[in-house]
Amino acid sequence: MTRATTVLPAGTWDAASAVGTVTLPVAERHRRRIRLPVDDGGDVLLDLPDAVMLVDGDGLALDDGGVLRVVAAAEEVADIACTDPLHLARMAWHLGNRHLPLQVVDAHTLRIAWDHVIAAMVQGLGAGVRRRSAPFQPEGGAYSGGGHGHGHGHHHQDDHGHDH
Repeated sequence: MTRATTVLPAGTWDAASAVGTVTLPVAERHRRRIRLPVDDGGDVLLDLPDAVMLVDGDGLALDDGGVLRVVAAAEEVADIACTDPLHLARMAWHLGNRHLPLQVVDAHTLRIAWDHVIAAMVQGLGAGVRRRSAPFQPEGGAYSGGGHGHGHGHHHQDDHGHDH
């Protein structure tokens, strides 16, 4: 079985040279080792040294020299329309306070996985909500290396009992 052993971050490789694609929802894009179905048939073994959050447009370098393009699958999401950037910041705070994965679509729109309870909450806070099927690419955490899960760049000598 062909193996993918390296992730080429989106924008750093020639996507037109891809030999195929793998389409995955967000829940299946944080991986280290798994058999992935290639969209046009067959499988590839993802075999990375560490777990990585794959994003739409990443390349998976194959041991035979080819590259597969990662595609974010469309999934049920809520697009949250805010009145202005300040309103967006408030909505992001409320959603972050609930530890929800969140995508910033633009200066007026946030995207979360569909949840009717959260949709009602943000409508009560003055935002519009549109349920739709779309790719979901949540922001990486502050320590996730910008969405690719490469650690947070420093080592701790204590039990995380300090402020960042």
